[in-house]
Amino acid sequence: MRIGFLLNHDQTHQIAHSLPIALALAEADPGLEIIVAVTSDRIAAEVARLAGPALRSGAVTLRRLGIERPGRRRAARWLGGLIPAAKLLVYGDNLPFFEGLDLLVVSEKTSLLLKTHYGLDALRIVHTRHGAGDRAIGFDRASAGFDLVLVAGEKIRARLIEQAGVAPERIRIVGYPKFDLAPGHPAPFAADPGDRRPIILYNPHVSPHLSSWYRMGPRILDWFVAQSRYRLIFAPHVMLFHRKWVVTIDRLSINRPGRLADAVRAAPHIHVDLGSPASTDMTYTEAADLYLGDVSSQVYEFMRRPRPIVALDAHGLNPAPDDPDFAHWAAGPVVRDLDALGPALDEAFADRGGRYAAVQRRLLERTFSCTGERASIRAAQAILDYARTTGGDRVAQPAARRRNGGDRRPLAPGLRSPA
Repeated sequence: MRIGFLLNHDQTHQIAHSLPIALALAEADPGLEIIVAVTSDRIAAEVARLAGPALRSGAVTLRRLGIERPGRRRAARWLGGLIPAAKLLVYGDNLPFFEGLDLLVVSEKTSLLLKTHYGLDALRIVHTRHGAGDRAIGFDRASAGFDLVLVAGEKIRARLIEQAGVAPERIRIVGYPKFDLAPGHPAPFAADPGDRRPIILYNPHVSPHLSSWYRMGPRILDWFVAQSRYRLIFAPHVMLFHRKWVVTIDRLSINRPGRLADAVRAAPHIHVDLGSPASTDMTYTEAADLYLGDVSSQVYEFMRRPRPIVALDAHGLNPAPDDPDFAHWAAGPVVRDLDALGPALDEAFADRGGRYAAVQRRLLERTFSCTGERASIRAAQAILDYARTTGGDRVAQPAARRRNGGDRRPLAPGLRSPA
């Protein structure tokens, strides 16, 4: 059986949600052909760092997918500063690779273009998702397009059924494979035994209509520069500063992240990380004493050891207490004005073991299914069970897989499927 894992993104933050499953599959059945397909050198390097022994032994194969035609490469360069053009165009130039798979495992949703746009109806696609957060975009109707969806716990399963229309039989609860890659070393910034000041992680999201960064972020950093009670790790979503402009499509919005003040970078009690592996591998969520953020799912990775949390409502959203899109805002004080930041931090630290800790434990129980078995092994077994009960190897010959040659409509303005 030939199983492909596609890592198709500009940054590395989705790797840990599927790579542990690839490694578990290779360990469970050496007869499987496991191919990790990557679309950038950055992702290839991170896969090599995390999966070096499996790659060297041949248990897992690394394959680089690119955009072959010069015109499409130029389009990717021209549009890449604003939208992830290369991410969209790579599918059309690699159809033979996808046609040759028995299963494709992905952590994002653009891969559904293989079914909806290119006509690969027979290709079975497994969605691992990335993160276990509460944002509405995680439960849109696109999720129903996958053949199998692996989820961390009952919270996500219930919302996918109710809001996304995913058939219950297509969902498997497997836990959170990213936890299997938790770092075994402390963050360098946190390793100074002579500095006992609490460490706060500020982790704003990238989405302009939800993130605290665009309306409050620079002033929050100025506040931390001017104080001496806390150390700060500023590790935003890795896509926040990746482009000059940030565009989101779940609710069409655009904004410019700007640049960091020199005083922030120079402050000895502030550590800035705009996109290294440490910003996505839980190094900082493990090291911090308090999490300060808005809607990033990293709050749940931090919460797996209940600690103080402060949420930032920079847009005056004021969600209802039972709004599932902001369930994690019940895990600590919510700040809507910068003058309230200091008191909120005091309140959160003073509540250790109190009502917020109890809320976090309830959220954790519903968000993550934890057993004595690693989540990546549970996910690998779910994939094998699904594959063996839906036809085994080669559900169709490659020549018969593509429906009518695919859809020739543009993927996006200026992006067309191959002729």
